[in-house]
Amino acid sequence: MTEFVSDIKTISHSSMDVYRVLSDMSKLNLVKDQIPNNKIEGFTFNGDSCSFKVNPIGEVKFDVVERQPNKLVKFKSENLPFDVFLWIQLVSKGEKDTKMRLTVRADLNPFLKPIISQPMKEALDKIADLLTRLPYDSI
Repeated sequence: MTEFVSDIKTISHSSMDVYRVLSDMSKLNLVKDQIPNNKIEGFTFNGDSCSFKVNPIGEVKFDVVERQPNKLVKFKSENLPFDVFLWIQLVSKGEKDTKMRLTVRADLNPFLKPIISQPMKEALDKIADLLTRLPYDSI
């Protein structure tokens, strides 16, 4: 498995609010207009999964496979030619201070790894940046 890790980000909301939103994917319907759609489109969310279309891959789906209240949400991919796991890790540092890190583990073959590594790290950091800007206390 190849691992990609985002930078640690600070979210100015409680870990309880952040977890409440990120562990229930249906809440992201309220902010999906904030998600850039230049490379990813067709977002759909329900409580336990989200799916979207990525050119040229097609539809990708992530299902929630584990939840640890106020600490972790773990996802597994579907519809990809290789397994991908995504962890959203949260650490409370104060009432309105939550640290977040995203980790992706992908079962990449040796030929794909050099091609995907840099774009995957950039995408992970962009997703982490987007998640820091969500209005968790009003979702």
